Amino acid sequence: MSIKAAQPVILAQNVSKIYNPNTEEQVIALENIDLQVQAGEFISLIGPSGCGKSTLLRLIANLITPTSGALRINNKDPHQARLDRDYGMVFQSATLLEWRTVQKNVELPLEIMRYPASERRARAQAALNLVELSQFYNHYPWQLSGGMQQRVAIARALVFEPSLLLMDEPFGALDEFTRERMNMELLRIWQETQTTIIFVTHSIPEAIFLSSRVVVMSPRPGRITSIVDIDLPYPRVFETREEPRYFEKLTAVRELLRDAHEV
Repeated sequence: MSIKAAQPVILAQNVSKIYNPNTEEQVIALENIDLQVQAGEFISLIGPSGCGKSTLLRLIANLITPTSGALRINNKDPHQARLDRDYGMVFQSATLLEWRTVQKNVELPLEIMRYPASERRARAQAALNLVELSQFYNHYPWQLSGGMQQRVAIARALVFEPSLLLMDEPFGALDEFTRERMNMELLRIWQETQTTIIFVTHSIPEAIFLSSRVVVMSPRPGRITSIVDIDLPYPRVFETREEPRYFEKLTAVRELLRDAHEV
């Protein structure tokens, strides 16, 4: 998949985040983050628990604001990007409304955005077709497996066609077999939609398999210590995990994480 050379989708310059500043409870979550993400990239953030991966994702999403530094999303400030619906977000839990059908769950962002009912229905069904759930429009979340629920959450995040998809450990609660299948599904969706993805994970194998680049972060205060290009060809298949180059990248990222922890 080719990466377009243009204005970065995400541009972070010297971004820091301090919780409870100037108090006894002060926590420096992120320190001096510099990152550029181009359109169409699949970027994974990886590092130890508490290193600020999810904090960085929430800064991009304008759920919290930086203490210092500059952050631009599609050449806008994060608040404007949120108002313009430039991104969709998927969390570890699918957070579906149990009393709404699968289709109605996917339609929810469009309802909030006041799309006409006919367009909501057409877009929701197209998004569910994309995640291969066309037979489950009228089911309820409690009738679906965990992996299927996450596919509904992905469909909901993509239904208004954002240029950016933010994913915070979306497969962390799934069993290993389902997780591998979801990795394959996500790569297919990414290549079909050409959406830029920022993906938080604790799994080195998952990061290597999915990503065009892996951003390695240090323990708190979180800093970017390395960015690793993953030059495995797309499309990636189950056998990709058995290739020597895959294991080389796996080892390289593991060693970088170990080195970052010792800094």
